[in-house]
Amino acid sequence: MARKPMALPAGIELRNDTLRLRFSWNGKRCSETLTYPATQAGIAAASRLRDKVVQLIKLGIFDELKYAEMFPNSPNALSSVSRGFGRYAQVWLDSRTISEGTRDNYKSVLNVWWMPYLATTPLSNMTTAFMRELVVLIPWTSEGVKANAMNKLSTILESAADDRLITENPIKALDIPERTTAKIDPFTLDEADRIIERLYATTHWPSQIYAAFFEFAFYTGMRPGEIAALRWEEVDLNKRAVHVCRAVAKGEVVERTKTKKDRYVLLNDRAIHALEFAKQYAERRAKGSGRITDFPYCFPPSKGQQFIQQTSDLHHQWRPTLKALGIRYRPPYNARHTYATMCLMVGMTPAFIAKQLGHSIQILLSRYARWIDGEGDWTEMSKLRFVPKMPQAKT
Repeated sequence: MARKPMALPAGIELRNDTLRLRFSWNGKRCSETLTYPATQAGIAAASRLRDKVVQLIKLGIFDELKYAEMFPNSPNALSSVSRGFGRYAQVWLDSRTISEGTRDNYKSVLNVWWMPYLATTPLSNMTTAFMRELVVLIPWTSEGVKANAMNKLSTILESAADDRLITENPIKALDIPERTTAKIDPFTLDEADRIIERLYATTHWPSQIYAAFFEFAFYTGMRPGEIAALRWEEVDLNKRAVHVCRAVAKGEVVERTKTKKDRYVLLNDRAIHALEFAKQYAERRAKGSGRITDFPYCFPPSKGQQFIQQTSDLHHQWRPTLKALGIRYRPPYNARHTYATMCLMVGMTPAFIAKQLGHSIQILLSRYARWIDGEGDWTEMSKLRFVPKMPQAKT
């Protein structure tokens, strides 16, 4: 005797004794095979599941992640989540060996500019036309911000193309604004020396270490984070050189520099003076009653720490000093630019200066071209003084 057909609720069907659930979402018809038994109880459970899905869709909270949660064995859900941009971007970040600062920069750009629009978007949907429309839609705060965000997104999508999740990087065909080159604004030699002199003249002797710090910065060109992480074991006063192999990033010392390459920096008399002062300062601190008695770093802050952890410690000394001297404000990092331009103006070779700074020669030449060309240009112009005298017009 044939089995009497069972009445099925809306959206539930029975195929070969297997229950399937059907619903519409994002303009597509979805069908999912269920593991429930083909019984009245199984059908009732399937109907309740479909009602829940429909309700979540009506509320606007059914997305790819919810799809994967409710249908974990669905190939549609697995494909949707694993190839969604938000999931891929997280996997991409986790797989990279980059500094915490760079990682945080990527996270910030992604969270502010891209995730509100792309978090659950399948990579396959991110066509050039789709991205062009999105770039127009986003309310960018500046062309520089737009360029930075698009370049970072392009880097991630280039990897997605290499992973064969998409056929090509959709950002490549878009117009990315050219990055504006930061203006090089060094101090004059007189300004640098006045700043250093003022810092040494402070009546609060623990703060004099900042004078040595900035004297060293102005006369080595090292990055502030590199100076803060410099240890005495990396200093060779006999050879007049220091080994630059670590930096302070996010309040911690990391065993790498910004360019991921160690270098040796040769020291002039002013840099030596700063180190000698720092050595005497450490010896005086060690004899005191402070809780810090070991000073492995060359420029320990005046607070109870072994090394300068925050740039705010530098700014607390820097900003008031410039204001008191009536010197136009520029950030402490510009001490590095000051060293570079001073070296160029006294005729040092670009190759030597690049090695001191940890730059490539190409970057040095492009960044400081104004100071490289300046003197030579006017030397060439001066040749015009030797042309024959021109006849004067009669009056």
